[in-house]
Amino acid sequence: MAYFEFLPVKKDCETMTEKESIELKTNNEDIEPVDLVDVKLGKCYELLVTTFTGLYRYRVGDILMVSGFHNMTPQFKFVERQNVVLSIEADKTSEADLLKAVTEAKTLLDPLGFILTGYTSYGDTSSTPGHYVIFWELKAKEGNHVKELDPKVMLECCSRMEESLSYIYKSYRKENAIGALEIRVVQQGSFDALMDYHVSQGASMSQYKTPSCIKSKEALKILDSRAIGKFFSPKTPFICD
Repeated sequence: MAYFEFLPVKKDCETMTEKESIELKTNNEDIEPVDLVDVKLGKCYELLVTTFTGLYRYRVGDILMVSGFHNMTPQFKFVERQNVVLSIEADKTSEADLLKAVTEAKTLLDPLGFILTGYTSYGDTSSTPGHYVIFWELKAKEGNHVKELDPKVMLECCSRMEESLSYIYKSYRKENAIGALEIRVVQQGSFDALMDYHVSQGASMSQYKTPSCIKSKEALKILDSRAIGKFFSPKTPFICD
């Protein structure tokens, strides 16, 4: 059905610090893709796919790390999507950074009786200073009738996300070069509507993934039109000297 190849990323995952993002330089002509049998433990690769239906070395955009082997078969850990970042000033937030921040914040949803079913983001520069906007779609836990969002908890979610972002981001926040992070809660089914839009634009339904960062104005309109709550971080994140 398909043939998979792996394009090496020039930075080894095993040497990364928590605050570093993978530097993707896969457009270098000197880099050649390797076969499945030639991947190395701890290395990062961008996935390439060739199919009988016409794709040739199609760059999926997923960055994978070889996390181990089962017998002779490599096992992979998803790291991030290529070149998906939020940036307002000189800050650069990778998909891995964003996922970490969302993961930290969503633990606060338990008292609300909600679970996070989907998220995406964009950098809003329509006003000065610009700020991060994170769209959340929430769903009540099974058997739980709690439906009201507690504003205090949602504000704390915003703060928790900012605390989890990079030192550079927090430095710009302290200088007011970046505005307070915003979480916009959207109606249930909003991310299904987003998928329908992307499919209508030619995306494959079977391979569709919710983008971590939205660039399309039409896609943003879909989510904005379904927003039912907007919450801003009430304080500047703490920076360790």
